[in-house]
Amino acid sequence: MAQAGFGHAHARLQGRSTAQQAALIFLWSLLALIIAGAIFVVSLIPFTPGISTLKQARIAQPTVVLAADGRVLASFEQGLQERVKLSQISPNVINALIATEDRRFYDHHGVDFTRVGGAMLASLHGDTQGGSTITQQLARNMFPEEIGRSRSLTRKVKELITAIKIENTYSKTEILEMYLNTVPFLYNTFGIEMAARTYFNKPAAQLDVLEAATLVGMLKGTNYYNPVTNPDRSIERRNVVLAQMLKVGVFNEARYRQLVKRPLRVRFTRQAEHKNTQENHFTAYVRKWLISWADENDYNLQQDALVVHTTLDYDLQQAAMRAVEREADALQAVADVEWGEASPPGASSVGAYTGMRDEVAPFAYFWRSHADLLDQFVRESGAYRRAVDGGESDDAAFKRLKADHDFMSRLKASKTRLEAGFVAEDPNTGEIKAWVGSRDFQRDQYDHVAQAARQPGSTFKPIVYAAALERGITPDHPYLDAVRDIKAADGSIWRPTDMSGTTGRELTLRDGLVYSKNTITAQVMQDVGLSPIVKLAQSMGVRQSKLAQVPSLALGTSPVTLLEMVNSYSTIAAQGEYRTPVFIKSITDHDGKVLAEFGKDAPQRALSQASAVTLIDMMRGVVNRGTGTAVRYRFGITADVAGKTGTTQNNADGWFILMHPNLVAGAWVGFNDTRVAMRSAYWGQGGHNAVLLVGDFFKNVLDSGKLDQDALFPGGHKAAPVQRAQEPEPEQDMEESGDLQREGAPVPQPPQAPMPPEEDEEQPAPVPQPQPVRPLPPLPQAPPQQQQPTTGNPLF
Repeated sequence: MAQAGFGHAHARLQGRSTAQQAALIFLWSLLALIIAGAIFVVSLIPFTPGISTLKQARIAQPTVVLAADGRVLASFEQGLQERVKLSQISPNVINALIATEDRRFYDHHGVDFTRVGGAMLASLHGDTQGGSTITQQLARNMFPEEIGRSRSLTRKVKELITAIKIENTYSKTEILEMYLNTVPFLYNTFGIEMAARTYFNKPAAQLDVLEAATLVGMLKGTNYYNPVTNPDRSIERRNVVLAQMLKVGVFNEARYRQLVKRPLRVRFTRQAEHKNTQENHFTAYVRKWLISWADENDYNLQQDALVVHTTLDYDLQQAAMRAVEREADALQAVADVEWGEASPPGASSVGAYTGMRDEVAPFAYFWRSHADLLDQFVRESGAYRRAVDGGESDDAAFKRLKADHDFMSRLKASKTRLEAGFVAEDPNTGEIKAWVGSRDFQRDQYDHVAQAARQPGSTFKPIVYAAALERGITPDHPYLDAVRDIKAADGSIWRPTDMSGTTGRELTLRDGLVYSKNTITAQVMQDVGLSPIVKLAQSMGVRQSKLAQVPSLALGTSPVTLLEMVNSYSTIAAQGEYRTPVFIKSITDHDGKVLAEFGKDAPQRALSQASAVTLIDMMRGVVNRGTGTAVRYRFGITADVAGKTGTTQNNADGWFILMHPNLVAGAWVGFNDTRVAMRSAYWGQGGHNAVLLVGDFFKNVLDSGKLDQDALFPGGHKAAPVQRAQEPEPEQDMEESGDLQREGAPVPQPPQAPMPPEEDEEQPAPVPQPQPVRPLPPLPQAPPQQQQPTTGNPLF
């Protein structure tokens, strides 16, 4: 039948001229194309959102964050968004939006066919243009999964069909309102109201014409035209929007010329994230990183159903959280009791303090003896600054706040709350396995793992000794345990000492590290030089913080993060191979398609294997007979482990980092304000405070089988069980960073540690009297190995 039809058509064509034949062929082809197109469009209608779907609130498909074993850690169900009525949005925004994105918005029914045709013609001439209306853009924002992301005819047709459905369901006012309330604006913010607050610190109703043009201009490419990071591009795009507004008559030429000359006045104010009871410091860090990644790769964390596969070990994380909660709470009791009375009890058991906690007023003696400091805290508080900024006089604001019992109670509680940070890393892969940024995320979101930079004290010393080993200095090389004056580059005199005093005898390089002797470490620093130490520290993992090249650097006076220090120890544990810390392994879509993978970088040699193995053996001595023996006698850990303690001046910071062949974990303990510290020199030491968190954690994971008890470092062996009943006397493990002295000048104070929003040197134990050490041959004059730091660490 079809053949007969075509036969008749062919016969009719035979009797016509060539021009007539061509015209008929064109018409028949056009008709066939229209029919095929109609069939194609109709076939896609069932795959577009229905009317009922349009009328219902779209069910979010949020990004889910998983632990390494697949258990859910968090989900990002809601960004920063506040819906407002169109009447609550400045008319400047409406004018800018319509003039730039869809000037015939009120005339079409979802699709502007005139604009589509113009865009197609322009594209044929090499000038690619968009033909999407505001309604079409809304369709993409509302239904990214149903419509898709690919640049294809199918996606475009689905978008057209959905736009027409939206126009038949909602009024123009409702469409504008929905569009402006859902469009993304970076920094996890959605909608014009939150964008106005983020970029200009005002509600959307108060946006002037320049601010409105800036935000509307971002819609072409939020990251590319971000006024915070790309101000020049943002101004150019803003002026394009102003030119479009001129074309449609929003203002005249004279006004336009005035406006384009105006500077970009951004008042960037990052909005507070919604509190999520699931969230902790690790997931918060992941969220922050993901927001930037999603912005750069055009994904929506609230709608695109991404699955983020992290490296975090769920069981190790739980063990870390329990250790921090249990041991930091006990240490808080120590601080409360010791500062509660004029004469502290001086006990060496945390249990003794927890039993006395209810019998004293926490920190009562501290506040009585530090009245001037309390006054400083009042004047530094946000409440005081706001009152003065609001016009209240200094004295009036101060007196009012001092008389406010509730305010003073909150202030004292915040300043005297002991804080802690804990992180664990697999040295063989660089994967982060546990991360606890504070004692309670809901109470203190300041991250003491990756955000807080504090003086590391003697935990920095292994890097100094590693540099010595690289230079060819042997573990048995003798150094005289005596105070020496060391002249700094600026002419000042540095005279490092130890609280235990000096023996006047020779100690080996090994014992200098085991007993954390400042006098020995300072001499090692002189032999090696500051520059090689800094370069080695950078290549081993200290890549975010800037290290000051001053002599006291050897004793840990340059602030660093806990993450950097644990990463550096992981390099040692990995026998000298540096690995970038990895916290996300991959990101997939909800169907399992891999969108991105991480942690595939090859390790970099930072420290020779021979030096690393020797250093590990030296650091075994720290936990077997030096300042870290609590690992053995308090927790009964017999595994082959090595580590180092750290304490800073005035007991402001306590550190302990422990290495196992398959896991490195470290903890920091202290107060957010360095002017508050543990009272006694005993409990202020990392070997007595931070060691509790790490020891508790390691005992748990070793006993549970999560960590191999029998794993060994090269040349290592398990330790014999240690009697836990007898503990060294309180003064045994005290470390001191040394006195910083200048001839004829007062002793300078260490730099103040960075403080969290709104609201450090080392002291070792008396060293057991060593036997005289036989002098060894002179130090071989081997040239220092140049360690080149690497860059591009995505974690930092």
